Amino acid sequence: MSSKKGTDTQNQDGVDLKDREDNKIEKPKKYKVVFYNDDYTPMDWVVLLLMSEFNLSSKKAFAVMMKVHEKGKGIAGIFPKGIASTKSKRCNKLSKNQDFPLFTDIEPE
Repeated sequence: MSSKKGTDTQNQDGVDLKDREDNKIEKPKKYKVVFYNDDYTPMDWVVLLLMSEFNLSSKKAFAVMMKVHEKGKGIAGIFPKGIASTKSKRCNKLSKNQDFPLFTDIEPE
């Protein structure tokens, strides 16, 4: 068995093993869950979603809601892609079920 210098090592059983440096695991990329402003969704609903779905305190949820209201969008939280996507879709679905046009999406951090 051949082994490439720096990438494989051979143990006494004749089995090639990869060096640990080749097996580095990258941290997952993070994504922002972004709430977008509209003229119809009640502010109280946005605060309720931020508290229930993102575990924000009422004070922090109110601050995020005001940012959405004043700046057009606000960040609810930053998560790995799968979690961010699930939270965004859930907020959109809950809002739609209440007949609110609130829209959320994810963006890379």
